[in-house]
Amino acid sequence: MKNSIAVLPPFIVLDRLLQDWLLEDIGRGDRTTQSLFTMDSTEGQAEWIVKASGVIVGLPIAARVFHLLNEKISFVPFAIEGQYCDRGLVVARMHGSMDALLMGERVALNLVMRLSGIATLTRQYVERIADLPVKLVDTRKTTPGLRILEKYATLLGGAVNHRMGLDDAVMLKDNHIAAAGGIGAAIAAVRKQIPYPLNIEIETESLDQVKEALLHKADIIMLDNMPLEMMRKAVQMIRQQDSRVKIEASGNITLDTIRTVAETGVDYISSSAPITQSKWLDLSMKMK
Repeated sequence: MKNSIAVLPPFIVLDRLLQDWLLEDIGRGDRTTQSLFTMDSTEGQAEWIVKASGVIVGLPIAARVFHLLNEKISFVPFAIEGQYCDRGLVVARMHGSMDALLMGERVALNLVMRLSGIATLTRQYVERIADLPVKLVDTRKTTPGLRILEKYATLLGGAVNHRMGLDDAVMLKDNHIAAAGGIGAAIAAVRKQIPYPLNIEIETESLDQVKEALLHKADIIMLDNMPLEMMRKAVQMIRQQDSRVKIEASGNITLDTIRTVAETGVDYISSSAPITQSKWLDLSMKMK
C-alpha cells in the first residue's frame, strides 16, 4: 500500500499545544537533567528505535518539540511520514544539547508512539477494503487536545477525515431528530440557518427514516447500526431514488465486519476504533 498523503498542521497551530505539553512535563524544571548538565554545557547524540513494527507518524512534530527547547538540535528522520517500519529500525537520529534532548524525550516519544499506533491500526482497517470503492472515515471520538494530531494520524493510515468539529458540517443524530420533532422538521429548521455550502447528514436507524431523509433531500444518509440485510435494502433504495446522495455506514465496525459492510455498496464507513482502540507503537530513545 502506498503511503497516504496528509498535510501536517502548521506550527502556528501546533506550537501552543506542544509548549503546554512540555510545560506539563517539565513543571518548574527538570530536577534530574538540570542537576547533571547546565544549559548548553554538554552535547550528545541519540537515536530512536522502533520496538514493534508499524506505521510511523509524527517525526516532524518530535523534531519541533526538541527545537522549542533548543533550536540548534539536529533531528534527522530516517523514515517518511506514513512509512511502515519493521521492529529494530532506527527511525531518527539527533544531536545537540544534552539537557534539551533529555527534557524533550518523553513528550516527543509519547506523541510519536500515540500517533503511530493510530496510523498502524487505521492501516489495518483500510487494507481490508482497499480493493472496494469505499472509504474509511474517522469520527469526533478523539482525545481532548489531540484531535488535530489524531486525525492527522488516521489520514496517514489511509483513512479520510470526517468533520474536525461541530462547525464543519451538519449531522443530525438521533437526539437532534428527537428534540426537533422528526427528520423533516430538523432538516427544515437547519436549512434556514446554515451557510452555503454546508451539507446536511442524517443519521437513520430504519428504512422508514431513510425514506424520510430522501423525501427531505438530505445530502448524506448515515445507516447507523443497521443489520446487514436492512443496510443492503437501504443502499438499493437510496441509489434508485437519488444517485447524488452519499451513503455512510456506522456502528460497531470491527476488523472482522468492515469488509462485509463495505460490500453492501456504501460510499463511506465511519469508525472510532482506529483511534479509540489503538495501542501505542513502542519506540525508545537511546543515547549514543
